[in-house]
Amino acid sequence: MEPFVYHNPTKLIFGKGQLEKLTEEIPSHVQNVLLVYGGGSIKKSGLYDQVIDKLSSLNLNVKELAGVEPNPRLSTVHKGVELCKEHNIDFLLAVGGGSVIDATKTIAAGAKYEGDAWDLVTRKATPQEALPFGTVLTLAATGSEMNAGSVITNWETNEKYGWGAAPLTNPTFSILDPVNTMTVPRDQTIYGMVDMMSHLFEQYFHQPTNAPVQDRMIEGVLKTVIETAPKLLEDLESFEHRETIMYAGTIALNGSLQMGYRGDWATHNIEHAVSAVYDIPHAGGLAILFPSWMKHNVDHNTERFKQLAVRVFDVEEEGKSDREVALEGIEKLRAFWTSLGAPERLADYDIDDSQLDLMIDRAMKRGPFGNFRKLEHDDVEAILKMSL
Repeated sequence: MEPFVYHNPTKLIFGKGQLEKLTEEIPSHVQNVLLVYGGGSIKKSGLYDQVIDKLSSLNLNVKELAGVEPNPRLSTVHKGVELCKEHNIDFLLAVGGGSVIDATKTIAAGAKYEGDAWDLVTRKATPQEALPFGTVLTLAATGSEMNAGSVITNWETNEKYGWGAAPLTNPTFSILDPVNTMTVPRDQTIYGMVDMMSHLFEQYFHQPTNAPVQDRMIEGVLKTVIETAPKLLEDLESFEHRETIMYAGTIALNGSLQMGYRGDWATHNIEHAVSAVYDIPHAGGLAILFPSWMKHNVDHNTERFKQLAVRVFDVEEEGKSDREVALEGIEKLRAFWTSLGAPERLADYDIDDSQLDLMIDRAMKRGPFGNFRKLEHDDVEAILKMSL
């Protein structure tokens, strides 16, 4: 393990009925709130009315930014920043999934920055302050409710990057009631589970040789998601299964599983390049790309892939080489995601090789990447071609 310091300033408020705590968590000095949400599902579910009632009871001035996209756009961030400055917003509340929260993080920092918020996303500038914000989560997937990370797409330039500035872009609090995820459609539920598993894989593939505690923790969360996912898809209104998956999504990316090392994150970088060009669902892209990344890198550290295959996917070792065991584990992952209904090929989104060079260019924008194994241009090309 490498030396580390762990600090997560987000207050997690988890469980049925916890929205009642919202009025206690809004700071007493707050007067003007920007409510940020997506396409309107919170209005259909009744959550919007509940939140408005809570905010109204505090006599707050509430402005709204609706319509945050699944891959949140820079243009939407700009709208949010303008609203914050125009109405002297002193607190933001994100009600939605990871995209809504990601947009809110960038708005919160952009509102306190004199230049374009894109400077922060591209790391040309580092925020010195940000407006405080809280979240009410409606989709178990990204873990954005308990970390500082944000992913923003600039559709004008076909660029999509992750960024963050802890603790400035950590939520002050996050309210997680599994009830608020029970109306999430089947496809979004599938994508959410693929997303959180991908976060776990990104952390599992690391360089340090002495991280047995972290390995076992990640393996345990992965096995729990694998066991729970089919049950949840059989009963989308199961509170018990929604609760399990919601907590798994938060734990998967709140930093507690990545103490003492840096995860890989190469597959996320490639997917960002793909969805910056084609605007496909993030987790759909990950479901396609991750097994390809694994196959491409299986010979780099075969023992690591073998360990995953044996411990998580229960692959039998007898009579097989380490490489055969590792490859069988990758195939079991692909088969599992396919059984849930996740896509297998980029062709499932009508993506061919016509924009291959552009996707590679966007992936390589910041040079070679990946902490498990550095990927160069030819590696990215091979992984994308394998995924077509």
